[in-house]
Amino acid sequence: MGPARLFYDEDCGFCRFAAERVRTWHLAGHLAGDRGDRLVLAPIQSPCGDRWLETLGPEARFTSWHLVTPDGQIWSAGAAVPELLRRLPLGSPPAAILARLPRTTDRAYACVARHRAGLGRLVGREACVLDPSRRGDRSGARTDA
Repeated sequence: MGPARLFYDEDCGFCRFAAERVRTWHLAGHLAGDRGDRLVLAPIQSPCGDRWLETLGPEARFTSWHLVTPDGQIWSAGAAVPELLRRLPLGSPPAAILARLPRTTDRAYACVARHRAGLGRLVGREACVLDPSRRGDRSGARTDA
């Protein structure tokens, strides 16, 4: 059926950091013998993001990360966490727990999202680009995915 796609904001230092951690976790499954390609990561700003997130308006694309399942369903913010974990090695047990705690997962995601610029600095990444004038030229301008 194909992989799910995780889209993140490449202009956000913390988002890039988190995507790198997810990529490492996913690759660990390959090293352990799990050859299922269940996940592809790409920036929201990429042509791939434009294609898979076309049903979201430009502003909605940047409100959070998004996981698009092979059937085209889009999971965003905290709701994407259990769906993402199910696709990672040993992620099913925490996914089952978090799927039963949607309000808690949404609140935790919202807290991280609110503080992502500071978190980006803590992990040594460039702080998030929060200048709204930069948000206007994001559709289709980049070709990295």
